Amino acid sequence: MMAKKKTMYVCQSCGYDTAKWLGKCPGCGQWNTMVEEIVREEKNQSRGLSLGLSESSRPCPISQVAVEDLPRMTTGSQELDRVLGGGIIPGSMVLIVGDPGIGKSSLTLKVCANEAAMGKKVLYVTGEESVRQVRMRADRLEAVQEGLLAVSETNLEHIGQHVEQIKPELLVVDSIQTVFRPDVQSAPGSVSQVRECAVELLRLAKINGIAVFVVGHVTKDGTLAGPRVLEHIVDTVLYFEGGDNSEYRLLRAVKNRFGSTNEIGIFEMRDTGLVDVPDASRLFLSERTEEAGSIIVPTVEGTRPLLVEVQALVAQTPYVPPRRTSDSVDIKRIQLLLAVLEKRVHLAIGACDVFVKVAGGIRIDEPAADLGICVAMASSFANRRLRPQTIVFGEVGLSGEVRAVSQAEGRLREAARLGFTSAVLPRKNYQQLKNEKAVEGIALYGAADLTEALRYAMPRE
Repeated sequence: MMAKKKTMYVCQSCGYDTAKWLGKCPGCGQWNTMVEEIVREEKNQSRGLSLGLSESSRPCPISQVAVEDLPRMTTGSQELDRVLGGGIIPGSMVLIVGDPGIGKSSLTLKVCANEAAMGKKVLYVTGEESVRQVRMRADRLEAVQEGLLAVSETNLEHIGQHVEQIKPELLVVDSIQTVFRPDVQSAPGSVSQVRECAVELLRLAKINGIAVFVVGHVTKDGTLAGPRVLEHIVDTVLYFEGGDNSEYRLLRAVKNRFGSTNEIGIFEMRDTGLVDVPDASRLFLSERTEEAGSIIVPTVEGTRPLLVEVQALVAQTPYVPPRRTSDSVDIKRIQLLLAVLEKRVHLAIGACDVFVKVAGGIRIDEPAADLGICVAMASSFANRRLRPQTIVFGEVGLSGEVRAVSQAEGRLREAARLGFTSAVLPRKNYQQLKNEKAVEGIALYGAADLTEALRYAMPRE
């Protein structure tokens, strides 16, 4: 029976579809994002609800549902296993997103080679390269394995046939924007194609128990290209971070149904691909300086304490308004902390240019870094060195008070492991930890407000 053609209007931003053209999308509220697409829909002989139900579709009491630990497949990379929550879950679908050239294909090909080396069947589907190009990259990454099968294909029906014949345990599709369904009359990479292909790949993963890795493109502003519904379809979303000039790459989990979110993995880009960085704190602090304006701040990414060097440069300027620049910290946050320093500590810092960065290309967003940023800016403004071998952390309120933060003990343990001897922290955290044996070897200075913290961190010479 011939398929029936149907005209739909689909929002390019959020994927909202309707049979009537609308100037403003009801889903995301943006104007002029609705585009016309022609899709084919098969006539269903039975439109009633009397279709046969499978056994798995029968409702049952939740108390009778069997609970079993899902066996995880190790990827061969401790950093990637950490981000995934311990390894790959069979039947799950993972989306990896990042800028071009950041290492998405290299990481997935290395994972495929590791799984094939352990005797598993692996199918690598490339839609952007030829099989010969994949082999050249595999030679460079030392990822050539007999159990790793590669095919250059963009037709989703053909990919499904390969899956049925090979029955792989791991399927990688690079990338989702190049795959198309023949029954959807729109170009590959369009909203309808990306959504329908993702749903079909998810069906293949769940029915066959196959772990599926999907590589996705990003837009100019760094967000996932295509409909946002793609993030809701998959089980895990991993974002690659790191500029072209940085040798380090951060893999961040922003969604994970089988593990914690906001977990990060750190990699170093080498000629042989991405290499794990297990001791990131020591690496980031290997070239630290003790000049004025430099302070060590222990941050927490997911469950992982990470020591980073925050640098600030405050300089007088004849220009109005003065500049505030940072690629590592939200600029609005810096403006707020500058206002607190000027109002509560009486530093005439408002007419100065302020530049803040985090060494190593790390971006920090947690409030526990507030106190470290304030101390670094005040140190640069006064041109006074900070207390040596000291870490600083705490949240700063608008009244200049220093508020307690979570996981203070883990931050101090990481600092003690790296040889730091003193710490400036919130007064409440100090009262909780001053008698703890876990932080022996570090002198603790509890600060109730920003003035006390600056007095501890910047002793008079």
